[in-house]
Amino acid sequence: MLGANLRARRDEQGISLSELARRSGIAKGTLSQLESGAGNPTIETVFSLSNALGVPVSSLLNEPPASDLVVVRSAEVDVLSGDAVDLRMLRRLEHPGSLFEIYDQRIRPGAIQHSTGHPGTEHHVVLSGRLRLMSRGRTHEIGPGDYLAFRADGPHEYEALDGLVASVLLLEYPSDLTTPALTAIHPPA
Repeated sequence: MLGANLRARRDEQGISLSELARRSGIAKGTLSQLESGAGNPTIETVFSLSNALGVPVSSLLNEPPASDLVVVRSAEVDVLSGDAVDLRMLRRLEHPGSLFEIYDQRIRPGAIQHSTGHPGTEHHVVLSGRLRLMSRGRTHEIGPGDYLAFRADGPHEYEALDGLVASVLLLEYPSDLTTPALTAIHPPA
């Protein structure tokens, strides 16, 4: 799915593989492999590509649903992994003036996931484990059943406390970023 969508977004914008490599900081050979369906991209790679193309991550990872009933099996969705986070995009929800992405998120203990920031608001619901989230110079700890939201445009970090954290991440994009003019999405890098 990533390869086909990557090629389609690049063709829509009329940019070459070399230009996408320059914008994303990803080697041209790596991009060629990804477009051909080879490789196993990281969270950082996919978010760098979405940033370089100015599209939401879901534009690269999802295909439109074929019916009114949608079932997504988490085990059948590709995992994007970072230093401490594993994400599975479950659904892209698009309504006039808004865009949401729903992720099954796992935060592994023993490492901290750093993000330089990206547009939108992150909404977290912890299902199990304890999560430490640092944003805007403040630290918050949340556990099972807890909810936390914050504007994600600044640096933030995730850390699992006391073992693996299972959570739901909802990314809510501002209405002006639901158009093709999206300018900057950055990963939880």
